Amino acid sequence: MSEGDGAGAFRWPVRVYYEDTDGGGVVYHASYLRFLERARTEWLRALGLEQRDLAREQGVVFAVRRMEVDYLRPAHLDDLLQVTARLLRRGRASLELAQEVLRPPEPQPLCRALVRLACVDAAALRPRPLPGPLLTELERGRRLD
Repeated sequence: MSEGDGAGAFRWPVRVYYEDTDGGGVVYHASYLRFLERARTEWLRALGLEQRDLAREQGVVFAVRRMEVDYLRPAHLDDLLQVTARLLRRGRASLELAQEVLRPPEPQPLCRALVRLACVDAAALRPRPLPGPLLTELERGRRLD
């Protein structure tokens, strides 16, 4: 599991809505998965890569192959959170990211996740190498925070 406060990671703001919570106003555990997904999508968008375009033009989509999640502290209705995404490793057909859900200005994360994404053929849903445009943007090493 990743350590740290998300420093140097891409950050995406998320507001907690009623639909994200249980009857007591505490964020339901599955809502964190949606928050993490949104941040990964926006991280790709910040790299100049739209998931729709990757599917249509490159014929690839990303599927979560493995996710390890630690729920550390609760978030509540109306909280403004920061969700991070930081690339840890790139394989031939996979990406591994460390993600955190934070409630600034508190330094401790509410949730941490280690996510392994598989790059798969959009039609056959079989593993496929990462497309050139994505590799180019990752190699550029743009600073996204």
